[in-house]
Amino acid sequence: MKQDKVFAEKKGQVEPFAFNEQVVRVFDDMIGRSVPLYRENIRRQAQLAARYYQPGSHIYDLGCSNGNLGLCLCQELAAVPFDMIAVDNSAPMLDAYRNRLQDHARQQDVQLLLGDVREIPLANASVIIVNLTLQFLPLADRTALIGRIYEALRPGGILLLTEKVVHADAAFDAMQQEFYYRFKKENGYSQLEISQKREALENVLIPETLEDHVQRLRAAGFVRLDVWLKWFNFASLIGQKEDGHA
Repeated sequence: MKQDKVFAEKKGQVEPFAFNEQVVRVFDDMIGRSVPLYRENIRRQAQLAARYYQPGSHIYDLGCSNGNLGLCLCQELAAVPFDMIAVDNSAPMLDAYRNRLQDHARQQDVQLLLGDVREIPLANASVIIVNLTLQFLPLADRTALIGRIYEALRPGGILLLTEKVVHADAAFDAMQQEFYYRFKKENGYSQLEISQKREALENVLIPETLEDHVQRLRAAGFVRLDVWLKWFNFASLIGQKEDGHA
C-alpha cells in the first residue's frame, strides 16, 4: 500500500480535490488514515448487504471508488450468485477496481459503470450503497437522488448511507472538528497536510447535519431508519423500504 503524500509538500496553489490518478494510487492509505472506522464500516456494510440481498435483484454501489466494499461483498456472498452494479465518475478509480477484479472468482457478478450517479438508471434493487458520495454532489441534487433510490428499492430493500456530517450546535461542531484533526495527526498527518487538504476540499465536499440526512430520508419514504454507526462527524445510516409486514 502506497503512503499518502499528496499534500505533504507546500503547494503554491492548492487545486480542488479530485479522485485523479495521484489520489487513486494512495487511496487505501488516504481513506484508512482519514475516515475513522473505515474498515469496520466497509466490513459491516458488506454483511448488511448480504443479509438483505434478495435473489434476482440488483445491488448498486454508487460512488464505488476502487472496490473495497465490492470485494468484501464478494466474500460475504461467496456461495450466492448476485448482480452488483458499481458506479463511479473517476476513470482511474474504476481502472483500479477492474485490476483488482481480474482473475477474481466473482468478477462476473460485478458490473463497473463510469458515470454520474445522478444519471444512472436505478431499478429492481434490494441494496443500494452510497458511501461518502452524496457529500460531493450539489445540495440541490441530493434530494432527487435519494428519492430515486427509494423508488428503485424493492419492498424490504435497504439503503446504506455514510457521510461526513457537521453539527448544528457551533460548540459541538468545533469539538468534533478538533477530534477529527486529532485523529488525523495520530495517523501521521502533519498540520500542513491537514490544512492543505482542507483547502482542497473546500466547496468540493459540502457536509450537512445528521438531521438533514434523516429528514431527507424520511421525506423520501424511509420510515424504518437507524444510525448504526457514528464517530463524531462521520455517520452511517440504514433505511429500509417497508415491505408491508409488521
